[in-house]
Amino acid sequence: MAARTQTDDNGSIVEINVIPLVDIILVVLIIFMVAAPLVMQPKIDISLPKASSAKDEKDKSPFRVVLGKKGEVFVNNNPVTIAGLQDESKRLFGANPETAALLVADKDATLEMVTELVDAIKTGGVKKVAFSIQRKK
Repeated sequence: MAARTQTDDNGSIVEINVIPLVDIILVVLIIFMVAAPLVMQPKIDISLPKASSAKDEKDKSPFRVVLGKKGEVFVNNNPVTIAGLQDESKRLFGANPETAALLVADKDATLEMVTELVDAIKTGGVKKVAFSIQRKK
């Protein structure tokens, strides 16, 4: 089908050319499709220590604390400080006194960092703290 061009009295074209717009939108779509997997990567890389007595984690704890190699702390995938961890512990304990914390610490994290986290969790009121480990193969 041939495109018709409409002209007014001055002889100028009054039809909108949408082909460049479609080209630009397709290029932007391709850029977003390529960039999306890069954005969706996890925030923190954790390599857990291994033990023979490790159990498979079937039920997810509602209070998950992650400690990275450099001391960064995440509660349920949200970055927090030690004071924020203590406040979150108080809030969850107030909502459910039977709540437990699952501590996922990198194997290169120091004992001092782990002890500080456990202290902040227990000061907030949560008394049950479990450690996540991987099973040795």
